[in-house]
Amino acid sequence: MATTITFHAPPTSLIKPHFSSPCAFHSSSSLRFKMSSAAQALPPLPDNRVVLGCGGLTMDYLAAVASYPSPDDKTRSTSSKVQGGGNAGNALTCAARLGLKPRLISKVAGDPQGKGIIEELEADGVDSSFIVVSEGGNSPFTYIIVDEQTKTRTCIHTPGYPPMTPGELTESNLSAALDGARLVYSDGRLHETALIVAHEATRRGIPILIDAERKREGLDDLLNLSNYAICSAKFPQEWTGAPTVPSALVSMLLKLPNIKFVVVTLGEDGCVMLERSSESGLSEEVDVDDLLETLKLKRDSDATFPTCVSSNEVKLRAKGIGSVCGRLLLGTAEKIPASELVDTTGAGDSFIGAILYALCADMPPEKMLPFAAQVAGIGCRAMGARTGLPQRTDPRLTSFLV
Repeated sequence: MATTITFHAPPTSLIKPHFSSPCAFHSSSSLRFKMSSAAQALPPLPDNRVVLGCGGLTMDYLAAVASYPSPDDKTRSTSSKVQGGGNAGNALTCAARLGLKPRLISKVAGDPQGKGIIEELEADGVDSSFIVVSEGGNSPFTYIIVDEQTKTRTCIHTPGYPPMTPGELTESNLSAALDGARLVYSDGRLHETALIVAHEATRRGIPILIDAERKREGLDDLLNLSNYAICSAKFPQEWTGAPTVPSALVSMLLKLPNIKFVVVTLGEDGCVMLERSSESGLSEEVDVDDLLETLKLKRDSDATFPTCVSSNEVKLRAKGIGSVCGRLLLGTAEKIPASELVDTTGAGDSFIGAILYALCADMPPEKMLPFAAQVAGIGCRAMGARTGLPQRTDPRLTSFLV
């Protein structure tokens, strides 16, 4: 017997579409959410807006249900949607809507799903000319069940076939894809191809951001070349074996000397960033776990919009692991009313897309983290990873950009 979900409205077509005493802290609580006005002109777009991504694409088949079905149940969806997905595809779509010029290296098949994936990316301003299209096989696709009761989503992914091989990225295409790029981003998939891109980016001095969602083949090699890492909640501890998130972040910076900062996203609990300091002679040493608890006491618990609290630059100690010089930042998430929270699919991807924009715009971390959290929060108000992604001109972003 099997669990069956009947779609509410079967889709008929693809959608195109730390610190001294007394403690000194810095807070972004002054970034009050306010709607845009004529007096709040947006800053100019970054001079170099080209970002190159390498990673996964998929076609998402989403079904919302009142509650997740039990085994052998039959249930009817309350709504449904078909749209392009995949970490890299989602993150770069977000970046495009914010005003960047993304390029993507990936692979799909020449089936209707693959064609729809490419058409949707192009409609959002993502350069698809470096996507390989196979004559046969199937494009990747994912079934996503959105539980309206728990506000969670369950993903069932089928990889594309045939998989992408490094030989399918020619030297001329690699050179063209990297030409003028401000940043390179990888979601950890297509690791052999991504490693070729990362090596060439490193040779050219182009910074690399890695999405460390979970342990994957080849991810360690990519992390060793990366300058920035955005991690899922469980990854830092799973990868390092450290007992706590803060100590795991210290361990990551010790293991990865090229990393300038690492961020761990924690859903509704916001995010934590450890930024490496250029000051190597800091004498004040602080326990990193104690520091995080102190930062939690300093955040504005009444704010409904994203904020950020940071420590001073100090030597951060993790028991049994070591010390690094840097500062710790705690970012909060938007408190989305239950009535407005629809779907968290792709929230991490949109956070990364906003980080890509923030890096291109040279935003300081205290501004970057609330901005990225706001973008992600806006996206959670619609079904699917891309439906609710905001444009740069969205009034809900104005106070985070000016």
